[in-house]
Amino acid sequence: MMIDPFPPAFIFFIGAGLLLCMPKGNLRALIGIIVPIITALVIWELPNGIGSELEFAGLALEMMRVDKLSVIFGLVFCLAAFLGNLYAWHVKDTIQQVAALGYAGSAIGAVFAGDFITLFIYWEGTAIASVFLIWARRTEGAFYTGMRYLVIQIASGVILLAGVVLLYRETGSITFEKMELGTLATWLIFLSFGIKCAFPLLHNWLQDSYPAATITGTVILSAFTTKLAVYALARGFPGTELLIYIGAVMTVFPVFLAEIENDLRRVLAYSLNNQLGFMVVGVGIGTEMSLNGTASHAFAHILYKALLFMSVGAVLFRTGTSKASELGGLYRTMPLTAIFCLVGAASISAFPLFSGFVTKSLILDASAENHYMIVWGMLVFASAGVLSHSGIKIPFFTFFAHDSGKRPAEAPTHMLWAMGITAALCILVGVFPEPLYALLPYKVDYHAYTTYHVVGQLQLLLFALLAFVFLMRTGIHPPEVRAINLDTDVLYRRFLPTLITRLGNIISGVWMLGTWFAKGKADKFVKTLHNSHGPEGRMARVWPTGAMVLWIAIILSATLIVNFI
Repeated sequence: MMIDPFPPAFIFFIGAGLLLCMPKGNLRALIGIIVPIITALVIWELPNGIGSELEFAGLALEMMRVDKLSVIFGLVFCLAAFLGNLYAWHVKDTIQQVAALGYAGSAIGAVFAGDFITLFIYWEGTAIASVFLIWARRTEGAFYTGMRYLVIQIASGVILLAGVVLLYRETGSITFEKMELGTLATWLIFLSFGIKCAFPLLHNWLQDSYPAATITGTVILSAFTTKLAVYALARGFPGTELLIYIGAVMTVFPVFLAEIENDLRRVLAYSLNNQLGFMVVGVGIGTEMSLNGTASHAFAHILYKALLFMSVGAVLFRTGTSKASELGGLYRTMPLTAIFCLVGAASISAFPLFSGFVTKSLILDASAENHYMIVWGMLVFASAGVLSHSGIKIPFFTFFAHDSGKRPAEAPTHMLWAMGITAALCILVGVFPEPLYALLPYKVDYHAYTTYHVVGQLQLLLFALLAFVFLMRTGIHPPEVRAINLDTDVLYRRFLPTLITRLGNIISGVWMLGTWFAKGKADKFVKTLHNSHGPEGRMARVWPTGAMVLWIAIILSATLIVNFI
């Protein structure tokens, strides 16, 4: 018998509706943290294999499909919403509070979608809700950044819809299931997922928009959009080899851009791109181990990335800046925030006993076992790089580098609670990974804490640390200075418009030259005709009226002769 459970996403939407009906105050903030708890309990009780269908326009929409892959992403999205809203307890802005719940609800709805139409609706829902977290900063720069973000996110949905229409025309099905690249439909769907996952050359919206959002909005943004795209890839394109190489590039190129970046929230945005690459590689390999690695790493990443954004956000909240060149020495007055930041740094760097170690190693081992040795080497290099730009740079330049002279107060209590819970979860997952492994899509027969893994990772981290010290001591490390660093978006934001303008000028010049030449020839031809056939022309003077009548008679006679012949 078909069971129609209540879609968990609707709990978030009901909560958002309640917020609109309530006056500003702590009750709104309380709803913001109660709704994710209730939703997580509902998801936890959902048995695998059940679903909820709805007939619409002759199509069977599978509003809910419950399996272990959707459950783990649904649970971590609820956890991220709870922590993000606890961190944002002080926010009294209706727009941010409603947008946060609508955004999280749309992401949760998408991971339970069993068909492409339902996925598309929630896909665009995440775009529309999340942009308000950027606009809520209420600056001119945030407005324009939000517009660019919205255009790109909506474009991703439009491309997805186009692919779905073509897929339905080819197969007669809209079921969201595993696909093979090979048709225009699947390539369009793949591109749509890639835009939201911030593939190379499609990634710039991430570094532009996340640092432009509000302090709390950035924490919430970091959890949902890109991880939803990872889920979509894991559901739709597992084992697609192209993803292995795309993911490998994603892990490497942000390392260099993050090293020269001065804005610490942009550094974390590049670091987010780097970590997404590991997950994409896991999807591309497509084995049970690698897909488990992708799901578990997404879970761990949401936690430690949120923790790092929280700690930098707390500093920005107290000091008014997140520029590394303007910070330093804050451990004196913000010691708890510094400790929580160090926990996040250790987790993203995959130190043993922290969450990143027990999740990232699944993907690394899967790449080695499947003989992708070059890719494995790129992942190892990227692991060392992330220690440098996120594991060391973020806490060092924020809390322990030169004394900036700033003596801000410690972060507010609710922010400390949010960071403390997140830090505790990062440590618990690292020390006791079995509960997380039990949630993964496939059975896990893996032990992270072997001598080989622990020693190898410690060696990697030690050499990366020594490299950082060497670069700092010798002055080779890029200095933290106020600057504008160019990314690949300069190609279409500056060079492409310049190229189009110059091509337009060339085409306009050629057109004007051709028009001038043609006009000159036409004027000359008209003048010649006027000279010969005008009232004062030679033909008018030479041929009298009688001659003209004679010629008409001759032509008419010739016509009659030809006709009768």
